[in-house]
Amino acid sequence: MPQKLTVLIPCRDEERNIQACIDAARLVADEILVADSGSIDRTLEIVQRQENVRLIERTFVGYADFKNWAIPQATHSWVLIVDADERVTQSLAEEIRGLLASPPDDIDAYWIYRRNFFLGQEIKFSGWNTDDVCRLIRRDCCRYGNRLVHEEIDVEPTRARWLRERLIHYTVRDYDHYLEKRIKYTHLSAKHIWANGKRASFTSLFFRPLLRFAYLYLLRGGFRDGLAGLQVCMLTAFFNTFIRQGRLWEMQHGKDLRQQSTESSALSLADRKAA
Repeated sequence: MPQKLTVLIPCRDEERNIQACIDAARLVADEILVADSGSIDRTLEIVQRQENVRLIERTFVGYADFKNWAIPQATHSWVLIVDADERVTQSLAEEIRGLLASPPDDIDAYWIYRRNFFLGQEIKFSGWNTDDVCRLIRRDCCRYGNRLVHEEIDVEPTRARWLRERLIHYTVRDYDHYLEKRIKYTHLSAKHIWANGKRASFTSLFFRPLLRFAYLYLLRGGFRDGLAGLQVCMLTAFFNTFIRQGRLWEMQHGKDLRQQSTESSALSLADRKAA
């Protein structure tokens, strides 16, 4: 029996993307559900003008927590989760429609590869060519795992498959946008790996970023993406590896706390001398 589909769009302050994302979602959606987590730009105004789009709102606590709150509110039993900077293509919509015409009973989720764009340039190598996300799910079976950032759906590997067609992902629109996201993500990622017992070392700070760049640029073909690929590989090695390890070192050594303690002691000593 054919199954209907809800396209869920979690968002916050996405006035630049939300209209195009909704328009693309209409290619496949029986319902479009926008879950907003406190936009202060024109996102809500744009969404409220749309026909046949349902809006739900809640304060943001965490990425996984917010999406797990939104998923059960979908009307239909299958849900496609699409970020505002992603676009459903005609070919992907046709593949999903064909799949939902008679979905297999033993599959709960589907992974989707993405075509990623950096400053308007498609990155075909640099480690981005194998980027995949678990986004087409059964509403009543799948939830995100407890992770602060880069959250993923918890699903048994035997109950998941990959789609053939790809999502378009405009991952970086400008450097300001990229840096803002990376600063936040490296902080959350460092907190996550700290909680798992990882600590920074000379090796992780010095060698790991260099090896990461060499791996992406040489072995994963970043050089084939030209100057855009050079930037992608360099930025990935710097933020995803060096800055994340640097934040671990910051958490491990507690410089600010020690400095505050030293300053407090110095002030107390000065006060006693003055008295």
